Amino acid sequence: MNHEEVWLIEPSGPLRGDVVVRGSKNGVSKHMVAAMLGSGESTIHNAPEVGEVGITAAMLEALGINVEISRTEIRLGPGPEIRPRVPDAFTGLNRIPILMLGPLLHLAGEAFVPLVGGDPIGRRPVNFHVEALRAMGAEVEVGETGIYAKAKRLNGTRLELPYPSVGATETILMSAVLAEGKTVVKNAAMEPEVVELALFLQRMGARIELSPDRRIVIEGVDRLHGASTWLAGDRIEAFSYLAAGLITGGEVRVHGCPQDRLVTAITTLARMGARFEINDEYLCATAPPEGLRSAAVQTDTHPGFMTDWQTPLMVLFTQSQGMSVLHETVFENRLVYVPALQRMGCEIEVFDQCLGGPACRYHDTNARHSAVVRGVSKLKGADVTLPDIRAGFSAVLAAAVADGVSTLRGVHHIERGYHRPFEQFASLGLDIRRDRS
Repeated sequence: MNHEEVWLIEPSGPLRGDVVVRGSKNGVSKHMVAAMLGSGESTIHNAPEVGEVGITAAMLEALGINVEISRTEIRLGPGPEIRPRVPDAFTGLNRIPILMLGPLLHLAGEAFVPLVGGDPIGRRPVNFHVEALRAMGAEVEVGETGIYAKAKRLNGTRLELPYPSVGATETILMSAVLAEGKTVVKNAAMEPEVVELALFLQRMGARIELSPDRRIVIEGVDRLHGASTWLAGDRIEAFSYLAAGLITGGEVRVHGCPQDRLVTAITTLARMGARFEINDEYLCATAPPEGLRSAAVQTDTHPGFMTDWQTPLMVLFTQSQGMSVLHETVFENRLVYVPALQRMGCEIEVFDQCLGGPACRYHDTNARHSAVVRGVSKLKGADVTLPDIRAGFSAVLAAAVADGVSTLRGVHHIERGYHRPFEQFASLGLDIRRDRS
């Protein structure tokens, strides 16, 4: 009988110390897929050691791509034969297979990918991806087990996304770079990870123009070569550790993430009373003696407040003075983690109305996408099961200030998205132990 690993956490006072963040989980896997398009070897430096890398590498190897992973870098290159089918065994593990459709069409003329998975934070419809590929000339069928596509050659086209979807923008980028002619994308996502992917493709020989007003122009070329890149630090991880210091009344210095990736997050925390020290080596935040103030925050696409930042922010709200409001506008089920925090004593109530900001695209739905949080909540240790990556990290933060021992189950979710989180928390002084259950 297999026993699941659990983490036992007991508060041990303020968390203090230094954390070095590597490239983002959301960036590294997309770069690995993009490397499929090169005729030679590509190298991704500053890669994080996260479960997502292993899952994506196994998929690529199943397709015939050579992948070599060391502690800080990933090397990828074409194998002797490309197999156009991502095996069914990868069904539901993450969202990466959908991004492989365009590259496989260029390499093999056909593709099959299983249904996407990932964290249960809301619908991630594939229709934006499918409609873009169809507009570029592909025949696409969406079945019960996956998506099949075929095309002799993709053609450039004009596209306007109904919503600036990160995944759909990445699909278009990796499909248009080798297409015949020019592709113009309006209302494209402009998150730092999307721009970073575009720059990597440009290093591989792609012709990409990033224009104002969420417009991207891609001129197709005949071939791409391998390239080397250094991933910028993970802005989700950086914010999460800054929050860890604030929640526990400590001070965590975060190295490796450029300030420009955290502009909105820094301003949000500063409005709550956080004091910052920012230089070319690190960022750190401390709470004033009287504690942090409440706030009303709405998530949004870049350059707004990132949806992945709201999970640690929610715990921070519980330790701030007064009533705070969180309005989630990106994913309708992002608040799936709230019940776990409620079991730990967090005073959070969720609503289907748009609170703390103007009406969003979920205002006429039953999606419970707003939360009101009362601080300061006295938290207690609990036995909780983690539903996803970001929820897992937030539960660690709550456990770090709870009264008593907390048992966290499903910790593999945290390790799928954060670089060595157990070791990082231990280095900051958290009383954290591994056990089997």
